[in-house]
Amino acid sequence: MIKVERSTVIDAPVDRVWSVLRDFNGHEHWHPAVKESRIEERLPADAVGAVRRFRLGDGSTLRERLLTLSDAEKTYSYCLLDTPIPLLNYVAHVSLHRVTVGERTFWRWTSEFDAPRGQERKLRTLVGEEIYERGFAAIRRHLAAS
Repeated sequence: MIKVERSTVIDAPVDRVWSVLRDFNGHEHWHPAVKESRIEERLPADAVGAVRRFRLGDGSTLRERLLTLSDAEKTYSYCLLDTPIPLLNYVAHVSLHRVTVGERTFWRWTSEFDAPRGQERKLRTLVGEEIYERGFAAIRRHLAAS
């Protein structure tokens, strides 16, 4: 099992960051890898069990299911259902915490998954840098623009 953990501090209040991240269908508005997203079966984006289908810049599609969401704890978790990338048994968790000095947010994004033999390092880098780190930078730009 491969574990990836990244964290950062965002210079915005936790409630403001949460209002963007809690939208399970909102990636197309801020993450540069996601070009289009929709929730299947007309469920609300915050309904546990909702499945989002999104298209990446290269035209490939992924499907993810929302497993948990807590407004009180400002956390959610999700899993990959279908993906062209061999991230097997992928489950991720996002959590936000108020930084007690200033109006800032501590954001932790973690995942665990299996990978085909020989692809572990490549996939760990893909998740940590191309998804999580690019996501952190994108949220900063998104919040600065709004």
